[in-house]
Amino acid sequence: MADDTSSPMDRFCGSTFWNATETWYTNDPDFTPCFEQTALVWTPCAFYWAFVIFDFYYLKASLDRNIPWNKLNVSKALVNLGLLVITALDLIMALVKKGGDSELPLYDLDVWGPIIKFATFLLLFIFIPLNRKYGVQTTGCQFIFWFLLTVLSIPRCRTEVRLDAERQKILNSQQPSEQDFSWEEYQFVSFFIFFTFTSIMLILNCFADGMPRQTKYQRGENEIPELSASFLSRITYQWFDKMALKGYRNPLEEKDLWDLRPQDSCSEVMPIFAHHWNQNVRKNYKNKARVEPKAQFSNGNVTFENPHGEKNGRKKGMASIMPPIYKSFGGVFLFGALMKLFTDTLTFAQPQVLSLIISFVEAQDAEPEWKGILYAVLLFVLAAAQTFILGQYFHRMFIVGLRIRTALINAIYRKALRISNSTKKESTVGEIVNLMAVDAQRFMELTTYLNMIWSAPLQIGLALYFLWQQLGPSVLAGLAVMIILIPVNGVIASRIKTYQIRQMKYKDERVKLMNEVLSGIKVLKLYAWEPSFEKQVLDIRDKEIATLRSTAYLNAGTSFLWSCAPFLVSLVTFATYVLIDENNVLDATKTFVSLSLFNILRFPLTMLPMLITNLVQTQVSVNRINKFLNSEELDPNSVLHDSSKPHPMSIENGEFSWGDEITLRNINIEVKKGSLVALVGTVGSGKSSVVQAFLGEMEKLAGVVNTVGKLAYVPQQAWIQNATVRDNILFGQTYDRKRYNKVIDACALRADIDILSAGDLTEIGEKGINLSGGQKQRISLARAVYSDADLYLLDDPLSAVDAHVGKHIFEEVIGPKGILARKSRVLVTHGVTFLPQVDSIYVIKMGEISESGTFDQLVKNKGAFADFIIQHLQEGNEEEEELNQIKRQISSTADVPELLGTVEKAIKLARTESLSDSISVTSADSLMGGGGSLRRRTKRQDSHDSVASAASLKKKQEVEGKLIETEKSQTGGVEFAVYKHYIKSVGIFLSVATLVLNFVFQAFQIGSNLWLTQWANDQNVANDTGLRDMYLGVYGAFGFGQVATNFFSSLAISLGCLKCSQLLHQTLLYYNLRWPMELFDTTPLGRIVNRFSKDIDTIDNVLPFNIRVVIGQAYMVLATIVVISLSTPIFLAVIVPIAFLYYFAQRFYVATSRQLMRLESVSRSPIYSHFSETVTGASTIRAYNVGDRFIEESDAKVDKNQVCKYPSVIANRWLAIRLEMVGNLIILFASLFAVLGGQTNPGLVGLSVSYALQVTQTLNWLVRMSSDIETNIVSVERIKEYGETKQEAPWELEQDKNKPKNWPQEGRVEFQNFQVRYREGLDLVLRGVSFNIQGGEKVGIVGRTGAGKSSLTLALFRIIEAAGGRISIDGVDIASMGLHMLRSRLTIIPQDPVLFSGSLRINLDPFEIKTDDEIWKALELSHLKSFVKSLAAGLNHEIAEGGENLSVGQRQLVCLARALLRKTKVLVLDEATAAVDLETDDLIQKTIRTEFKECTVLTIAHRLNTILDSDKVIVLDKGQIIEFASPTELLDNPKSAFYSMAKDANLV
Repeated sequence: MADDTSSPMDRFCGSTFWNATETWYTNDPDFTPCFEQTALVWTPCAFYWAFVIFDFYYLKASLDRNIPWNKLNVSKALVNLGLLVITALDLIMALVKKGGDSELPLYDLDVWGPIIKFATFLLLFIFIPLNRKYGVQTTGCQFIFWFLLTVLSIPRCRTEVRLDAERQKILNSQQPSEQDFSWEEYQFVSFFIFFTFTSIMLILNCFADGMPRQTKYQRGENEIPELSASFLSRITYQWFDKMALKGYRNPLEEKDLWDLRPQDSCSEVMPIFAHHWNQNVRKNYKNKARVEPKAQFSNGNVTFENPHGEKNGRKKGMASIMPPIYKSFGGVFLFGALMKLFTDTLTFAQPQVLSLIISFVEAQDAEPEWKGILYAVLLFVLAAAQTFILGQYFHRMFIVGLRIRTALINAIYRKALRISNSTKKESTVGEIVNLMAVDAQRFMELTTYLNMIWSAPLQIGLALYFLWQQLGPSVLAGLAVMIILIPVNGVIASRIKTYQIRQMKYKDERVKLMNEVLSGIKVLKLYAWEPSFEKQVLDIRDKEIATLRSTAYLNAGTSFLWSCAPFLVSLVTFATYVLIDENNVLDATKTFVSLSLFNILRFPLTMLPMLITNLVQTQVSVNRINKFLNSEELDPNSVLHDSSKPHPMSIENGEFSWGDEITLRNINIEVKKGSLVALVGTVGSGKSSVVQAFLGEMEKLAGVVNTVGKLAYVPQQAWIQNATVRDNILFGQTYDRKRYNKVIDACALRADIDILSAGDLTEIGEKGINLSGGQKQRISLARAVYSDADLYLLDDPLSAVDAHVGKHIFEEVIGPKGILARKSRVLVTHGVTFLPQVDSIYVIKMGEISESGTFDQLVKNKGAFADFIIQHLQEGNEEEEELNQIKRQISSTADVPELLGTVEKAIKLARTESLSDSISVTSADSLMGGGGSLRRRTKRQDSHDSVASAASLKKKQEVEGKLIETEKSQTGGVEFAVYKHYIKSVGIFLSVATLVLNFVFQAFQIGSNLWLTQWANDQNVANDTGLRDMYLGVYGAFGFGQVATNFFSSLAISLGCLKCSQLLHQTLLYYNLRWPMELFDTTPLGRIVNRFSKDIDTIDNVLPFNIRVVIGQAYMVLATIVVISLSTPIFLAVIVPIAFLYYFAQRFYVATSRQLMRLESVSRSPIYSHFSETVTGASTIRAYNVGDRFIEESDAKVDKNQVCKYPSVIANRWLAIRLEMVGNLIILFASLFAVLGGQTNPGLVGLSVSYALQVTQTLNWLVRMSSDIETNIVSVERIKEYGETKQEAPWELEQDKNKPKNWPQEGRVEFQNFQVRYREGLDLVLRGVSFNIQGGEKVGIVGRTGAGKSSLTLALFRIIEAAGGRISIDGVDIASMGLHMLRSRLTIIPQDPVLFSGSLRINLDPFEIKTDDEIWKALELSHLKSFVKSLAAGLNHEIAEGGENLSVGQRQLVCLARALLRKTKVLVLDEATAAVDLETDDLIQKTIRTEFKECTVLTIAHRLNTILDSDKVIVLDKGQIIEFASPTELLDNPKSAFYSMAKDANLV
């Protein structure tokens, strides 16, 4: 041996290092002992030394400390110690036994082998206590090291055992042997001890260490298992199994979710980002940078620096968010990029192994079988490695995305609390919220793809390189086809985009119209106008469908391009290859390696165009966020807090602006301690601006503003949070019951709180939607009073409340005897009444203070203040008694005749008004405080006695609660009936056609591939060009078949889905308009609109795509199985267990993932709504100085969203790993059987393995999309459910046709013992009412609120159906006719004038049956002619939504014009309450008296004087008639109820 010293390695070992005949060219492969003891041991060692840096990084990054000693780490230490001992022993034994005197020479290996091992083990040993101290529970590098070491020691096991057997043979043979085997014996024993220990270490490293004792963050019950999962569990996501199982058993709730990983929470992400952002900001200023510690962390608050800096610092440019993002999150991202690089390389190793397998089959038995098995296993190992690494890669990328989103959302939030008013003016709240909702979200979606920027070109380059090796220059032909397809696709995509925008426009129009229709549904029913609006909606829908149809054709085009691209490419390439040169012959290797390379090429080529558009969009987002984060902020130093000044609040020589021209100048105000200062002035004179100046919201140009003490602020427009009433008042302070109750009584909130369903724990909707203006204002005031500040800025807090409530509040809260009497207060007010009681008054005019002093002084001055009072009194908003008070005050101070005269006039005016009002507001009502009119209206809609209404309210809440529940509870699977319903709607023909066409398409595809194998295996092609051309021609024909069938199948499915969605929308609309009124009362409008917008949109756009993909992929999987089974039939045996595995993974995933997605979207909206709330209330938040609390709330909401988002990201990884392993098993078995099954046809083997290589991707897609279908088919379910609800009576009946055109001819109305209730289970509202009205009589109906007046009219129109008794008109029972017949023959002028957007003409005559002359005549009679003539468009004048662009009076007149156009024998007049001014009211009364002389008129009166001249009066009380006679008769009887009402109204 010694003389063979050919290589240095041989010399090092003293034996051969590599012997190819022994290892490769043999039926019994083995490595040389030298190779086993060097290469196979040093590879793991080298790996560990290379990657040990990661272990150090994990030590540094760990947030925990101090893991207690436990069985696991003690055994690790002991075993590791054992390994150290054994290696040291190896070295000592070698030095003792070899070299020197002994005849065994000592080689370098004997010395260096143990030393290298010893050093590595020592390093590992050091890490055991280190990891323990720094709380690192598991490390990947060590696991991989032990894994490699164990696996790579296996060959040596075999060698050692064989050598041992040989030694035994020699010893056992009789001849006495001279040899001394002691060294070999020692090595044998030592190696096996070593091997046992490494195996034990591997097993120990499969588990994670115990929990650390010290953790930076509290680790609760609910902590995420990932934190203490072992490396193995982490890469297989086995720690997620519990959640998947739980989600499979029953739908996940929020409480089942794990806590967030600390390193992803705001409190970890923000300081890092803020630190880098601040550095970046500072770099942008040339002034001397202040030296600053790392991101300041004052009690957990992160401070961001203002990019506007001090005014003097010269600005170099905008600070961008990109550098801080790179610096904060770049590390993880780079690590991800490294993994991506790794997998890209592995991808290309697969075709190489495939070519080895094909050549192995081609060689047929010349090669030993073990090589085939080796190749198959190698293919599996490559695929598996790729699976695990990709899983980690995506996981890392998602985490980076989530962190970037967290950082951006929080940076935007913190900035929004500080932007100046000029910035705020530039963008709407919606735009600012969009920064958060859209732009920050975009980053998150981009991170996963970002690495494609370098990875896609790399993949394309590598693929082309390998293809060139196979086919030479003819590759370029195929590449050209691919490149040509990209712009074609681009063009189609841009067309699709324009169509999408158009479709969105139609959709918005349709939803807007639906919204109006549903809001005004009551009016539509009363007028019987539904058909007209149904037609309008369907017309828009038709346009929408037409657009969708064009999109469908284009989509079919793209899908056809993409599915045929690979085929066209291979066709062109192979054709070019064989036609260029006679000698080019296709064989199996060339064909299938090229095919699998082309398949790899497809992905990057699809991704690149998408990536580029994504990047452009993200760039736009970056610019928008940069602009916002760099915008100007409020100057925190504009208001001083200098306690040495004499008064707590003062402005000296102030000049202020709102960012453009000067708004306030020469402002000098002093507020003494404990005094009440009023600011008065006309509208727009700058009163509120003064308050804002005190708060530091305005830009200070000159002067000094000073406030000392804690501020409280009541804005003019109350800002109410979406929280309970109590939380709104406490505003973050602790609850002190005594003080709280005192505040509530003082602010007159007691009565309101009692009305609310859950008292002061009632949740208030966004922007205080379920409160009246007065209530909001009082809650806002209560918040200020409760905060117990020193200084109060009250910006017109009494404007929205009724006069007597205002008086109460002034006395109890603001005035000299109120709760705030000791505080310093600034009150902006419009009311003159309270001015005599304030300490001093500042009169503001045109942004300057024109005069100031006490009330008496100012009245004597006869200056601006006196003008203000006169102007104010002429508006006539005051109550009588208050005017008397002012009169007294003025006359006592000085003689100012003109003022007194005005006051007298105002008193007269007030008197006349109160007469007409007094009946409409019953005394109980006025006590209930603000928003009386609002409450009156709602009460009247419910109109039953308040007991009933309270009961119904409770009931309504229960019902609403229940409705919302049913909405939520659609978890779990969807019944088959829904799918059946969908398929039925698509149509049997199209459904079958789709399936058949897809089948044919796959058949063609398999056919063309089989033909390729045939061609590749045919030996005669080389000599016969005719034969070659025949093969090429047939191949092309197959391709053409594929192209055609794919196009048509994709078209069939798109058109089928369209037809279905058209049908579903039609039925939804049909059934919805035919709902009885009670269903509209109990179903929130938003929910119905949601059906028409979101659910229909899903059926239009999302479902067709999902279904198309699923069908395509399912056939693809089938095709794969068929092809593999063709080549190796035994494969069918394996498919059953694999299918089981697949099915289970899919079921578990779908259930869990669907619920997680739902939870995630539910938890996402609070972030945005809280943000938009903050933006609107920013000034209040700053005034109270609670910004930090809001930032914390926002952080908590973001964290909560992450809590839901993170598991759904993991669920995707969990599934991907499991599915891809299933796919990898298919690869393994396909290749194994191909090798072992004695398959002799290399083409078929190539085909089956290249199909198998694609299957993982397909399986993954299939599950994703099928779970998407399950999620989205719910839309069909909801629409189906709406089609199965209760309907009202039919609109048209056959027997209606016999009735004369002008029925009812007399207009006789008769009620016979009539009873009615609003809904099942509620009390009766009318309890047996009987009366008879002759044709042409005028009847007034009066009664207190809730007596059942409105119910009478609703029953007449059959909006509510009878519960007993009957109503007949002209002797015909109204229950026997179609609803439209009845409703179109009665006329009503409803109480709330409802108009729809559209032309004026449509609003008067939606069916377009009247002539222009008739319409003009009606307009003239309703006193609108001159107004309409003055409009440019005349009758085609567009009316805004809800009639916003007409005054309330005009809207009322339009309703009158509608009635005049109808002109039927029976007119119901539901009199308007507060909406109409007296003038309009007179006009309406006059017109009705003249025009409807011959008709029966029923008037529901709120003002008695309007019905004093009617023929009869019906007085209702509690649903029964108590009086029915002529008004004169009733007024003559002082005992009658009517008389007492008239007395209340000062009419008698």
